[in-house]
Amino acid sequence: MEQPKNNLKVVSNKKNARVILPNMLTLIGVCIGLTSIRFALDEKFGLAIIAIIFAALIDGLDGRIARLIKGTSKVGKELDSLTDMISFGVAPAFIMYFWKLNSLGRFGWLVCLIYVICVALRLARFNVNSSEEPSWKDNFFEGVPSPAGGILVLTPLIFSLSGLDVFNINYNIIVPTFFILTSLLLISKFPTYSFKKIVIRRNTTIFLLFGIVLFFGMLLIYTFEVLAISSLIYLLLIPVGYFHFQKIKKDKNENGDTDEENDKLEDIL
Repeated sequence: MEQPKNNLKVVSNKKNARVILPNMLTLIGVCIGLTSIRFALDEKFGLAIIAIIFAALIDGLDGRIARLIKGTSKVGKELDSLTDMISFGVAPAFIMYFWKLNSLGRFGWLVCLIYVICVALRLARFNVNSSEEPSWKDNFFEGVPSPAGGILVLTPLIFSLSGLDVFNINYNIIVPTFFILTSLLLISKFPTYSFKKIVIRRNTTIFLLFGIVLFFGMLLIYTFEVLAISSLIYLLLIPVGYFHFQKIKKDKNENGDTDEENDKLEDIL
């Protein structure tokens, strides 16, 4: 009679062990996000940006690892949102405030507050909507996700460090503009690509892997140049994602679900 109890305990311990790893990654992301603020205080803005990029990479990995090892939990979900609030809400706002917005006085602080509030609202909406049944719409977010928003508001600083700002850019205007536009995109219902599920043909998988390796290789060598160009590409993808969403929605309404090509596709992520 005691054997089943021992089995239950073993199963429970395995579940707890699987939950620890993704939650540890999430907590590491918190530490990195807070460390970026420390770098900004010391005016090491390049290191601050790199810290945010690392936090974004960890944010993209912890959820996938949790699903891969079946270690998802309600605590992990809430912890992930709190981490996003710090790493992509509070930290970027402080970095940009120490870099440029503090020269704008109270208006600069107001812009920071608006952005952080919009990040909080966006994360709250995401937590509510994430309990819905999965569908084709999972390939899109409602509005810009918080990690992308955190990097978008850092774009003017990234450009200044990359050396690509060949024109005399007035950052006193550009920085608040980026903050306000990003804040609106965060709380909007504008469909943007989620990149949660990348589906390609099997014979092109090798090219995707090569492209990923090439991207990260260039990121290591030309860090801020690659980040600046990537930010511009993401901005250009926002209207593309909107029209793509509308096209898929129209096709679904007219023809219903069609899975004829599924056998020719491969789920990569």
